[in-house]
Amino acid sequence: MLFNSLDYLLFYPVVLLFYFLIPRRFRYIWLLAASYYFYGCWSVKYALLMLISTLITFVSGLLIQRSRDKQRPGLAKLCVAGSFIINLAILGFFKYSNFLIENLNALLIFLGQGKQVGAVPGLIPVVGISFYTFQALSYTMDVYRQDVPTEKNVFQYALFVSFFPQLVAGPIERTGNLLSQLKEPQKFTVENARGGLLLIAWGLFIKVVLADNLARIVNPVYANYTAYSGVEIILATFAFAFQVYGDFAGYSYIARGSAEILGVSLMENFRCPYLAVSVADFWRRWHISLTTWFKDYLYVPLGGNRKGTLRKYVNTMIVFIVSGFWHGANWTFVLWGMMNGGLIILGEAARTLRRKAVAAFHINTESFSYTLCRRMLTFLLINFTWIFFRAKTLADAWGMLQKIFLDTRLPKLFSLSIFNIAINAQVTVVALTSMMILLFVDARKNRGHQVRQWVLEQGAPVRYGIYLGLMFAIILFGAFGNAQIQTQFIYFQF
Repeated sequence: MLFNSLDYLLFYPVVLLFYFLIPRRFRYIWLLAASYYFYGCWSVKYALLMLISTLITFVSGLLIQRSRDKQRPGLAKLCVAGSFIINLAILGFFKYSNFLIENLNALLIFLGQGKQVGAVPGLIPVVGISFYTFQALSYTMDVYRQDVPTEKNVFQYALFVSFFPQLVAGPIERTGNLLSQLKEPQKFTVENARGGLLLIAWGLFIKVVLADNLARIVNPVYANYTAYSGVEIILATFAFAFQVYGDFAGYSYIARGSAEILGVSLMENFRCPYLAVSVADFWRRWHISLTTWFKDYLYVPLGGNRKGTLRKYVNTMIVFIVSGFWHGANWTFVLWGMMNGGLIILGEAARTLRRKAVAAFHINTESFSYTLCRRMLTFLLINFTWIFFRAKTLADAWGMLQKIFLDTRLPKLFSLSIFNIAINAQVTVVALTSMMILLFVDARKNRGHQVRQWVLEQGAPVRYGIYLGLMFAIILFGAFGNAQIQTQFIYFQF
């Protein structure tokens, strides 16, 4: 079930109505049933697989607590290891089996072996498996570290893993934040409803008006890049940068808004990423729930920055390689992760040299021009890595880079070439206008302004003008697909 579908438009009000009508002590059961129905709309098999992961991590939490009570730390470590191994094995089988088989077969061909391994038959992509697996595993580790108490109610824990607003594409929540809120249902408030609905409207706007219209520019180029010039590939890559941002952030806003009306506060997953002044700063602003997950459960256990500079760089690279592999079973994602890790390491290594250059040339690091240059450079570097994220294969990515460097005439970059890519001029105008609106809102947020709160505090004419503007933009300019094909969210594949 997609957020931008008629099904969700009917599903969510029903869930909301009964949630606040039934007795408080039964509300989590209702939400649990609704969450499994929401996920089961893709496939009942998906829901059964999530149930298995839920039960494994729930039982592991109980065993860790029992081991601690009996003062058997070795057994507690074994329980943690078992939970991680089993869950990651399930994730690996469903997400990476055929990828590993394909690469094994390529190696066998290279070695001159005629016999090859067959693909796993009937293996289907499992929507959101990476998200709920990581969320469940964080519970196991949090219980082991004694950051949270062991949950004794399997239904309340199952709701934590399956909570439908953030189930399929995050944010990846922590036990201490989400589970405690789900255990204490809140009363319906007008403030939560107003704030949540505004978040939902904004999320839909940047998804169906911005991202889905940009997809009409991006998809033709990346599907057949040989038919386009280097300039058009550059423009399509810039468009993809905002497409993936609007698409993923749009999901997160709708998830946060849906949860807020229920009285649940989810973490912020994006913080004006394209206003970052370095690649490291970008990753502090982009997909924050995943970045902090890797920091807390991989980077820190590996030693973080506590064991010298070289070890810090190695740990950083490991995290980004794993992050790339988390995003998909394709070498393009692995290389994308390595490139981001490498750029962060280069930025760290060049910090001293940068400081000397600033001092030597008497550069005012607080000036607008200096900040703007750093933001533009960061945006260009991130866009360079997006080519590998979006390309179907490494060969396609390499071919596009060749086009960019060998078939690009700078004057054409500032022409109206982008209008030649889109289906029609309206798509381009709508996409560019909504992009400017997004950047304006992000610029205000980056300067510390609470944009949503400002809107909610305005008088009725201004407030309802904004509401109606968003609604009409979504209805009139949103790219909803047709009755049979809704526009998927990009991160559903992860």
